[in-house]
Amino acid sequence: MPIYEYRCESCSEKFEILTRFAERDRAQVCPACESTRTRVLVSSFALAGGAESSVSDFTSEAGGGGGCCGGACGSSGSSAN
Repeated sequence: MPIYEYRCESCSEKFEILTRFAERDRAQVCPACESTRTRVLVSSFALAGGAESSVSDFTSEAGGGGGCCGGACGSSGSSAN
């Protein structure tokens, strides 16, 4: 389940809730004032290392290729079968 960030329309408090995608647009209870006048926020994420980071920063130097699940799903070479 993803974490969604909300803002209370009553007190402007921002808070996060772990909830299902299907329930993200439901009114949540503000932990500060207990109002249900809340709105889900559009959040962005930050890469580690700031603007100078690149995709290669997240790959393994030991090889394996692919970058996911040990490299099997992203490899482009021929298989042993």
